[in-house]
Amino acid sequence: VHYPYVFVHGMGGWGADEGINDLIPYWGATTGALMPKLRENGYECYDASVGPISSCWDRACELYAQMVGDTVDYGEAHAKAHNHARYGRTYTTPLFDGWGKSEKNGVIKKVNLVGHSFGGNTIRLLTELLANGDETERQTTPAEELSPLFTGGKANWVHSVTTLCTPHNGSTLRYIADEFKLTDLVKAVSYAYAGVMGRSLLNGFVDFHLEQFGLTAIPGESAQEHLIRALKLVFEQTDDSVVMDLSPDGAALLNNQIGMEENIYYFSYSYLTTHKSALTGHQVANANTLLVLIPFANLIGRYADNTDTDYPIDESWLPNDGLVSVVSAQKPSDDPGVDYDASHIVQGSWNVMPTLPGDHGTVIGLNADSGKTLQFYLDMMQMIESLPKTAR
Repeated sequence: VHYPYVFVHGMGGWGADEGINDLIPYWGATTGALMPKLRENGYECYDASVGPISSCWDRACELYAQMVGDTVDYGEAHAKAHNHARYGRTYTTPLFDGWGKSEKNGVIKKVNLVGHSFGGNTIRLLTELLANGDETERQTTPAEELSPLFTGGKANWVHSVTTLCTPHNGSTLRYIADEFKLTDLVKAVSYAYAGVMGRSLLNGFVDFHLEQFGLTAIPGESAQEHLIRALKLVFEQTDDSVVMDLSPDGAALLNNQIGMEENIYYFSYSYLTTHKSALTGHQVANANTLLVLIPFANLIGRYADNTDTDYPIDESWLPNDGLVSVVSAQKPSDDPGVDYDASHIVQGSWNVMPTLPGDHGTVIGLNADSGKTLQFYLDMMQMIESLPKTAR
């Protein structure tokens, strides 16, 4: 039995549905498209497309609809609470056939989920909703209208969850942006950019999946008026966006919602692109760090004392990959976890892989070695393939 692999991109990323992926593949980046190489090696792989600046909840709902081939349902309660449309786009065909169905030998067709950066938070929340659904949605929505995502009982649809450079506990960059009064500016620019791109010839080349806020093009409307109204709508709510979920405080709220399932395998990979400066004692970027990440690596590398909220930050948060602290990428702070042991891989707990050298982009092949990048994934998938397959 071979289960398919579904890869989920991070904030600002894209999947196979976007035109940009033909030019610059997200998975593989400068080393060339990774998905065809993995398929050539016998693995059934799909790179999903979800909202690049949407909240973890919205992305999980989009991922589910894409995987099963259905209309995105953000949930009646969630949509009302966050003042956006309940339904998004429709996927007419599933990403692959037979997910969650019993095959001839009684074995359920499961999936291996792989998430880079914020994609890791997304696959964790999807797994939680599959397993346990959402009580608020169940209480709010008539049973015949309720999305199967919110009913629960599907923990056995997932075989493994693997996160790469994921901000499980958020990123201190959010606090640093607040200190420089940049958070609202970044949010404004992101949504304005999404709104403009969503109404230009580039829609489809860069797709922001923001139908719920009316930001993606809808035929027959006055673009300018609707864009202004949609942007206003986005800014009136502050907690249903990637900006909230990426803060350590937002990540803590998310982590409180997400449990771990005893029959699922969990793996986490962290990367390190900084070292301790003999001069200052801070963590500073290594010389081979991606140029655009060097300032961020240095800022995170000196942020050991939280001045923004009560969330406790200390020196353990300084080593980082240019966007995410190693301690945040290893596992959610309250979850059980063990250091990876090839002879004893556990279920229902994080198997924390050894921290690897490189920055936030290395693992997806950005400015990386082509052979090493492919080998990383082949080794990872070989390990996952070796895990016992269970019928339940």
